[in-house]
Amino acid sequence: MPDRPRLTDRELDAMSILWKHGSGTVNEVREQFPDDLAYTTVLWLLQTLEEKGFVRREKEGRAHRYFPAIEQEEASGGALSRIVDRVFHGSAEMLLAQLVKERDLPARELERMRDLLDRRLAEEEDA
Repeated sequence: MPDRPRLTDRELDAMSILWKHGSGTVNEVREQFPDDLAYTTVLWLLQTLEEKGFVRREKEGRAHRYFPAIEQEEASGGALSRIVDRVFHGSAEMLLAQLVKERDLPARELERMRDLLDRRLAEEEDA
C-alpha cells in the first residue's frame, strides 16, 4: 500500500466492518463498532477514510452509503508488514511461531498452513 497513507487502529476497525458487510451508512457502521462511538465520530472517521482513498460513498436518500475502495488483502499486507517489523523485529518466523503457539488452531488450518509453506518452498527451489 505504498501510495496510500496508513490506517489507524480505529480506521482499520471501520474498514473491517465495511469489508465484512460490503457497505454501510454511518449508523450501520456505528452499530457494528466494538465500543460506543458518537454518530459524529463515525461520520468523521468515514469522511477521513474517503479523503485517504480507502472508501467511496454514494447518496442513499438523506444518508450516504460507504463502500470499501480497496480490497482487504491490500490493506492487510501493509498492516501485517508493520506488525512483523515493529513487534517481531522483521522476523516472519517469530510471527508464525507466536501464531501457532498462542492460538488453538484446528488441525485442518494447520495443514493448510503447512501446504502454503510447502508450496512456497517448492517455488523457491524452482527459482
